[in-house]
Amino acid sequence: MKKLILSIFSFLMAGVVFACPVCEKQQPEILRGITHGAGPEGRWDYVIVWSMIIIVAFTLFFSVKWLIRPGERSQTHIKRFILFNE
Repeated sequence: MKKLILSIFSFLMAGVVFACPVCEKQQPEILRGITHGAGPEGRWDYVIVWSMIIIVAFTLFFSVKWLIRPGERSQTHIKRFILFNE
């Protein structure tokens, strides 16, 4: 049931995320049809956005990596005290 509701919600929201025709005309060609509002006003806007994308990508990569394989092997690590304390 949850999958059905999530699928319906995702399908209905797909039309909301695309830009309207007025906004589409204001955007540069690379962003046309993707975003709403006025587009980037200069080259620094692109530098800022790409810097943030790189930072988020690194953060996501290392978060997932350390969630899957944390790497603590010490017998005195705090996680062992919390998980195996009786």
